[in-house]
Amino acid sequence: MSESGNGGRYARTTNGLIASLVVTVLAVCAFVALRALNRDDLEVKPEPVDYLEAVDAAQGAGLTVVYPPTLPSGWFADSIDFVPGDRPAWGIGMLTGDQKFAGIRQQNASVDDLLHTYVDENPTEGAPVDIAASIAPRWQTWSDSGGDHAFSAQVGTDTVLVYGSAPEAELRGLVGSLTTANLQR
Repeated sequence: MSESGNGGRYARTTNGLIASLVVTVLAVCAFVALRALNRDDLEVKPEPVDYLEAVDAAQGAGLTVVYPPTLPSGWFADSIDFVPGDRPAWGIGMLTGDQKFAGIRQQNASVDDLLHTYVDENPTEGAPVDIAASIAPRWQTWSDSGGDHAFSAQVGTDTVLVYGSAPEAELRGLVGSLTTANLQR
């Protein structure tokens, strides 16, 4: 019988534990570096969505939604947000030809709530503007320090917010194109 007192086990030391941890961390780092060198950069491009199909479905459910009947050349819708219920909410996200964002949000909520959610906690209020052929005669303007712009108006019991990083003139054009007309599809 052995008198060593280890009972057939090897001696464990703090230095041995630290060395094994260092080796494990180096192995993980080497694996991550190897994967990074062998991987092509992933480029995720947003996919266009048929927002007019969503408009048609919402109107078929008896809702009056605000939408642009067509989008400017080079623009496409890349997201739809619809919340059904007693207080429905509607939104469309779009990208311009220059990959700038433009969004529309229609909801029975205060303009402050929508601005805080979609624009900025403390947007700067600009002068109101009249936009001909629009769904509302007068729109309030907003901006933030990051260069985003927004237009807001009351349409029925809902607040409509048109916002984004797209140039202010392009957002204004989007506001002028909005309609609530029944879609003829």
